[in-house]
Amino acid sequence: MNATIDLLSSHRSVRKFKNKPIDDNLFHTIVRAAQCAATSNHVQAYTIIRVQDKEKRRQIADLSGPQLWVEQAPIFLVFCADLTRLESACDRHKLTAQTGWAEQFVVATVDTALVAQNLMVAAESLGLGGVFIGGIRNDPETICELLNIPDTAYPVFGMCLGYPDQTPAIKPRLPLDLVLRDDSFFGRESKKDRADSLDTYDQTCKDYYLNRDSNLKDQTWSLQMANFMDKVSRPHMKSFLEKKGFFLK
Repeated sequence: MNATIDLLSSHRSVRKFKNKPIDDNLFHTIVRAAQCAATSNHVQAYTIIRVQDKEKRRQIADLSGPQLWVEQAPIFLVFCADLTRLESACDRHKLTAQTGWAEQFVVATVDTALVAQNLMVAAESLGLGGVFIGGIRNDPETICELLNIPDTAYPVFGMCLGYPDQTPAIKPRLPLDLVLRDDSFFGRESKKDRADSLDTYDQTCKDYYLNRDSNLKDQTWSLQMANFMDKVSRPHMKSFLEKKGFFLK
């Protein structure tokens, strides 16, 4: 197709890295490219923390799983949704920041996700690889204490980056007819068509899990998702976000 489509289509999570540092100039180039992501109303409501302190890395690795690659990766980043700069802008112009609204939470979180995805793509285009770390939300209060994250900012996820020392198989994605609809949420396909499509995808994922290089399992996508949705995940997040000044009204 073209180099951009090929790059996006070849994304995979990398958790094992070569013992090779990433040059600061290269890293800064990647971050500047990431900043060109779309942003609502130009708010750029994010802050990226590069965690270099070894003890902080060790603690974050433990809190996240443990996930040893957090400690081992050449670069580990924490992406924060951040309204503090917007509050400072209000202070500068003697206006009152109307914080605490759900919309601001959505805007800041989406902005953070967009810049992070841009950063990953930019890194991959230069021969790097990485993995997102949602596990930092296992104990976000401790993460905030470790990294001095203030109110009206919160850690959304982490990211490991480095030169890949593995080439994992690419996970198959859902077929288009299950994610792309015309004119209506339910589209034009029948329930049977969608069920048949999911059956086919389930078998594709089962084959993938049975034949990949590590962590083999006999499981379909729908069973994996059913098990995921059948349990409460991180119930502390609502009270944590309210404490940080998000999602209050």
